[in-house]
Amino acid sequence: MANEDRARAASTGASGIVRPPRFRLDQPKPPRRRLVPDYDPEAFGRLSERIARFLGTGRFIVWMTLVIIVWLVWNVFAPAAWRFDPYPFIFLTLMLSLQASYAAPLILLAQNRQDDRDRVTHEQDRKQNERSIADTEFLTREIAALRMGLGEVATRDWIRSELEDLVRDLDDRRTLLPAESEEDR
Repeated sequence: MANEDRARAASTGASGIVRPPRFRLDQPKPPRRRLVPDYDPEAFGRLSERIARFLGTGRFIVWMTLVIIVWLVWNVFAPAAWRFDPYPFIFLTLMLSLQASYAAPLILLAQNRQDDRDRVTHEQDRKQNERSIADTEFLTREIAALRMGLGEVATRDWIRSELEDLVRDLDDRRTLLPAESEEDR
């Protein structure tokens, strides 16, 4: 009884006017009924790609050719009561047109999906190429900086040649001034 009073109090305001029930924001709304059937576009796209792949094979051409040959042979040589499509083969033409009218949009849908995948792949490749170019430019600058820095560093060969030059200079001085060097001792 106390629960009923609380529910009644919650649905009526202070003025006693009955309010509609509140919808909870943390719960999804129930789905509305629609006249058009609901379908998963991704599943339909995958199905259309499978059909388009099959339509582009030799197996499909062979099967389609066999069906048409059997159709023609049946409607030409079968007893008249069993023939379902007499000579102008209007029903065969209708079936082939129907098959083509479904095949063309399915093939276009498959091509559009492939184009979308290719576009994403090309965009990823372009971004990867930009990163590679940026990395290469950075490494080139670093190598140039290292070369410039190494140009200022004294290498072992440079120090050795400088020491050899100093030793020669000292030997030259001793030969030119031998008296002074002996007197200083």
